Amino acid sequence: MAFSKQVPLLLLLFFVASSTGSGSEPESARFLRRAKDPEFLEWMVGIRRRIHENPELGYEEFETSRLIRSELDLMGIRYEHPIAVTGVKAFVGSGNPPFVALRADMDALAMQESVEWEHKSKVPGKMHACGHDGHVAALLGAAKILQENHDELKGTAVLLFQPAEEGGGGAKKMIEAGAVKGIDAIFGFHLATDVAVGAVACRPGPIMAGSGFFEAVISGKGGHAAIPQHTIDPILAASNVIVSLQHLVSREADPLDSQVVTIAKFQGGGAFNVIPDSVIIGGTFRAFSKESFNQLKQRIEEVIVGQASVQRCSATVDFLTEEHPFFPVTVNSKTLHDRFEKVAGEMLGPKNVRERTPLMGAEDFSFFSDAVPETYYYFVGMANETEGPLHPGHSPHFKINENALPYGAALQASLAVSYLSGVSSSSTPPAKEVARDEL
Repeated sequence: MAFSKQVPLLLLLFFVASSTGSGSEPESARFLRRAKDPEFLEWMVGIRRRIHENPELGYEEFETSRLIRSELDLMGIRYEHPIAVTGVKAFVGSGNPPFVALRADMDALAMQESVEWEHKSKVPGKMHACGHDGHVAALLGAAKILQENHDELKGTAVLLFQPAEEGGGGAKKMIEAGAVKGIDAIFGFHLATDVAVGAVACRPGPIMAGSGFFEAVISGKGGHAAIPQHTIDPILAASNVIVSLQHLVSREADPLDSQVVTIAKFQGGGAFNVIPDSVIIGGTFRAFSKESFNQLKQRIEEVIVGQASVQRCSATVDFLTEEHPFFPVTVNSKTLHDRFEKVAGEMLGPKNVRERTPLMGAEDFSFFSDAVPETYYYFVGMANETEGPLHPGHSPHFKINENALPYGAALQASLAVSYLSGVSSSSTPPAKEVARDEL
């Protein structure tokens, strides 16, 4: 009898524990629900389309920057501008340590858009062909979510709107301007055409290659094509150079150490029957380690100069670092990867958090690795099988699935909140702590 009298009480306690305990909605899921709200999504889509219609190249993102600052003003978010010409640095939270940064790139590409739609680029020869307009819209979405929950932030989220990712080294300029001073960790993402919408992909360690560019002038002696014995043919020399450069990967690199050398530029001559005095070749090289990258750089110059001399020509090599600084390898923190898997898994389900094979593409987000204790870069899917395959970035046919924007916004906001909460509750202080006026 004593046991039977306790049964109702035990059931009541079980019911209370079940309704208030582990069954509560994760914060990340709440943020995603907010970002998917039709009015919220319409606002992000509107921002993205305004930016898409008015694309601006690296360090020319004046109107894009103006739009961002206008939206931050409406949200009541404090910011600093200009940083690295057009960049914006905004703050949400207590203004005190720890500090976690979220980054979005702003620049477009110099190409003519071939997608016919209502919000096509209005600027001839310029197009958002890599999704940066979506990155900005999603980060503003994250800003809105964070601002709506700013009283809950156990530290400060720093929002970095960065210029000139497309070869201009905008991240490097932001660092030089002090934009990440005192930052403990930074997250960035890219919209991905080969990952399903509603899924994300990443990995710890190297995720994107280091890259550099080069250009070479190969000089000989021009003349009439009918009497080649009186010339020193730079086109023949350049052709031999290009073939020899391919051997750097196929015969000098470890097959398990991914590397790329690509010649994408060949200029010279203007007539069918005239051998020119000189030609220009140029291209890019990629690797996943500093040692391999430096070895490629050294051998590229040696092969171009040496092979040209075999053909009686001279050659000069320029690695174009003034216009296109070398991009380091993008490397993800193992600690942040564990946090990413947990947060993304709670939001999307573990099956939608996928491992990403390293890419030979490069990202100037990599510059943050030397300036910030922990960095993390991931991919937000936007592919939809029912709508057919998407064209890859840097294509005039590129377009994004705007339904991916809520995932980018909610995940960035969730990662910031999770990181700040984790550091604040840890007995170990952040790697760097500075006062608000030093940030």
